Amino acid sequence: MSTLPFPIAEPSADALAAGDRLFRQPTDFVKGVVAMDGLPPDDRIEVCFAGRSNVGKSTLINALTGRRALARTSNTPGRTQEINFFTAADSHYLVDLPGYGFAKAPLKEVERWQRLLKNYLSGRASLRRAFVLIDARHGVKSVDADILKLLDTSAVAFQTVLTKVDKLKVGELDKVLAQVRAALQKHPAAFPEIIVTSSDKGTGIDTLRAIIATLD
Repeated sequence: MSTLPFPIAEPSADALAAGDRLFRQPTDFVKGVVAMDGLPPDDRIEVCFAGRSNVGKSTLINALTGRRALARTSNTPGRTQEINFFTAADSHYLVDLPGYGFAKAPLKEVERWQRLLKNYLSGRASLRRAFVLIDARHGVKSVDADILKLLDTSAVAFQTVLTKVDKLKVGELDKVLAQVRAALQKHPAAFPEIIVTSSDKGTGIDTLRAIIATLD
């Protein structure tokens, strides 16, 4: 077993099988929420996906569910302006949060999205884990600091998901992992394993499915 802090997650065969079973069942878009009073009932296990704009949240959800166009994707940062809820079977919600750090929108709109994001993370009783997406080409940046601090203060366990690892050159992954591990040691809410993914290549998708399926 690795002695490194925040090793790469390696689910058991049973967990992988549970993930496969969960995501073979139907997944559907439920609704986009623009205010806390529009949230669906908190009657099932819920996980959310957070990350700076254009980090690949929607693309990852599409890869996770095997539904190419379930979550809308765009090359324009800040397109996701709502909290978007998707079902996984009848037991889970997958939640695509507004991107943070940059958006081509009026300042008042950006502030509204960020306020909604903070209220959701602070007040959603059914939320079991937040997956914080970090672009493997850039590592943890200063723009990520606010969301990581918010998750700490909200006592929401979060797990780091490195995205776009297929874009790295040989030898670069170890460097970015070292930087991410150093950053995570400052955050008590950080779950002690990292998930390494590529939505294009399918890397780590089974791992993420397994982790979601075995949360309780």
